[in-house]
Amino acid sequence: MKILKKILFVILGIIVLALVVALFTKKDYAVEREVTISKPKQEVFDFIKFVKNQDQYSVWNNIDPAMKKSYTGTDGTVGFIYAWDSTNKNAGKGEQEITKITDGERIEMKLRFKEPFEAEDNAYMTTEPIGADKTKVKWGFTGKMPWPMNLMLLCMNMEEMIGKDLQGGLDKLKTIVEK
Repeated sequence: MKILKKILFVILGIIVLALVVALFTKKDYAVEREVTISKPKQEVFDFIKFVKNQDQYSVWNNIDPAMKKSYTGTDGTVGFIYAWDSTNKNAGKGEQEITKITDGERIEMKLRFKEPFEAEDNAYMTTEPIGADKTKVKWGFTGKMPWPMNLMLLCMNMEEMIGKDLQGGLDKLKTIVEK
């Protein structure tokens, strides 16, 4: 019985320590990648502002070819919503909404994940001219993990996890747009 009490106190101590550590652990994360595309800025922007075009280059959109997709509104405009539903846990269920467009420069989106976990992130894509026929495209994600879930940020490398998928998508985007 004494051993069981000691084990319970140790477990309780570990839990309390983890919750205290979570108070001082960052809650925000941001990941961004970029690529240079040999096309004029407006031409590149006119392609990326359409969320449906992500089916051609986004790693996430291609995880499950059988994924159910639905659309609400007019693609390429604020308020457009792309929703997905997949039995593949790597794709899950959620939606992406265009929240702001600065023509030729930036598109902002809200991501609402519903399964396998609930979360809200922000995503954006920007275009910046590097001469007449070269454009720097940046694709980024920002998010927040509430306490005590933010403890996961200590063992999850968001930069690596999300970054490689962003870069893979941008590299594919470059190939598609430069054709």
